[in-house]
Amino acid sequence: MLWPDAIRKNVKTGADREITAVYPYRSACPKSVWRRLIGEASKELTFAGYTNYFLWLEIPNLRTVLRRKAEGGCRVRFLVGDPGSDVTRHREELESVPLTVGTRIKITLDELSKVADVPGIEARYGDDHIAMSVFVFDDEMLVTPHLAHLGGHDSPMLHIRRQQDDGLYDRFAYHVTELWNGGRPIAEFAPR
Repeated sequence: MLWPDAIRKNVKTGADREITAVYPYRSACPKSVWRRLIGEASKELTFAGYTNYFLWLEIPNLRTVLRRKAEGGCRVRFLVGDPGSDVTRHREELESVPLTVGTRIKITLDELSKVADVPGIEARYGDDHIAMSVFVFDDEMLVTPHLAHLGGHDSPMLHIRRQQDDGLYDRFAYHVTELWNGGRPIAEFAPR
C-alpha cells in the first residue's frame, strides 16, 4: 500500500505530466532550451508572440536556421501584433518603455522580410494574443501568460511536452490554431 503512494508523490500521473519545466520569468529559460527546441523541430515551428523581437537577439543566425528548416519541409509560422493597431498603442502606453511594442514588431517584420521568398515560412497579424505567447516546436511548446503591465521577459513560462489527448499541449495548440485562422495576412507573405 505504501509503494503506490510513494510513486504518486514522485511521478507525474495527471494532467501536469505534460509540464516539463516552469520558469518564473521567460528570460530565465536557458538559451540552450530555445536552440534545442528550434534545432530539433522538423514538422512545425510556430512563434505566436506579440513581437517575437527577443528571438532575433537570443538565437544566433535565426534567419538562416528558419530558411533551412522551411527548405527541409518544416512549416514555419509567425503570428505578430499589428504595429499600427489600437491594441499595440494601448500596450505601448502600459509598458511606457523607449523601445516600443510597435518598433519591436517592426524589427521582427524586417527580419522576416528577408525570408519572405522561402516557401514554408508564413506570417500573419493578430492582436488577440497580446496577453499570452505560445511557441510551438513539433510536440513541445513554451507558453508565456503575460502578467499585467509586464513585458514577456518578466512573465512566467511553462515548457510543455505533448503526452495525451486533450491535455495542456492540445488546449494551447487549439488556441494557436484559432489565433492563426483569425489572423490577417501580411502582404509580403500573401500566397503567390
